[in-house]
Amino acid sequence: MTIVHNDNQTILGRGEINDIDAILAVPTTDPNEVEHVVKNNADSIFTWDYSLARPPLRKLYEKAKTGQWNGTTDLPWNTEVDIEKVVKQDQETLGSGLDVNTFIGTPVQKWGEKEWLNFGIEGRNWQLSQFLHGEQGALICTAKIVETVPWYDAKLYASTQVVDEARHVEVFGRYLHEKLGGSYQVNAHLRLLLDDIINDSRWDMTYLGMQVMVEGLALAAFGFLHQITQEPLLKQLLRYVMSDEARHVAFGVLSLKEVYDGMTDAEMKDRQEFAFEAAVRMRDRFMQQEVWERMGVNMRDIMPLVINDPTREVFQSMLFSKIVPNCKKLGLLERNDKWLRHRFEDMGVIQFEDWADTGEEYTSFELSPDAEPVPVAGE
Repeated sequence: MTIVHNDNQTILGRGEINDIDAILAVPTTDPNEVEHVVKNNADSIFTWDYSLARPPLRKLYEKAKTGQWNGTTDLPWNTEVDIEKVVKQDQETLGSGLDVNTFIGTPVQKWGEKEWLNFGIEGRNWQLSQFLHGEQGALICTAKIVETVPWYDAKLYASTQVVDEARHVEVFGRYLHEKLGGSYQVNAHLRLLLDDIINDSRWDMTYLGMQVMVEGLALAAFGFLHQITQEPLLKQLLRYVMSDEARHVAFGVLSLKEVYDGMTDAEMKDRQEFAFEAAVRMRDRFMQQEVWERMGVNMRDIMPLVINDPTREVFQSMLFSKIVPNCKKLGLLERNDKWLRHRFEDMGVIQFEDWADTGEEYTSFELSPDAEPVPVAGE
């Protein structure tokens, strides 16, 4: 059951989370666009206090210095990738990601194995493309954190993350270009979220939007794809990226815990609303609008079924397995009469609240000599 909250209209621009017309009203990105300008309202802050006042951040910084890897030499780029074979194997493991019986009576009812395979190939291209665009957003946002965070310890760590994000943009871009032959434009809902994060002048909002929300979802998505794919180059690429990504999310959790513990209810309500808006925008992006359109399907014909497809809902909810416990760690679930908790209940993701937060588990993602072991979600 969908619950309508009066303040959804103010926060999301729509009263109901699943308002199809409102979701589709956001125009897709022009595939020919090569530059996007966002106004950055933040001040650059110098600090003359060079004392190391936050040992957890110094520990994170030391981990980052020893955890660097080279995307050019450490990954087996000579691996041949047969994308049809890879996607077919993945679909045999989990299915297409959609319950095809749901689409009886729709324009895709007559799709056979070939069409669903093509949908899976386009979906993989789209998925990795959004990873790529999100990593560029993280690159820009972390550079902003270096400028805007007032703590010396945090500036040091953020500088290492800038290098990490540049490496992630490099490897995802190379994989898409060399192994998949191209990429998709940035999803409109992801673009709007990145715009909001960059546009906000408050440094803690950059942390919350990027480090906790976007990077938290990315860490879960990388882990999910790493577990199912049998393509060796992508599997190793994801494992390396995850070793960095866990530190990035921990950076947000460790930094914001100190700040949010001292905030008023009014200040925290602002952060709760921002987290909710970010969660819904990320959920909306996973409708894969650009994929359906490339496959020649009118989104208005298929969106009601995509939103309510039970298989997609399970996959999508799992992507919040890092976000929800991290929000709980930061006190965002309980403040203001449990405002954010109720929103996550409506979204069907509150069940992850007691899973490990990334501030505690990030060391378990560190690279081993063979770079393969990875913690199971929730452990």
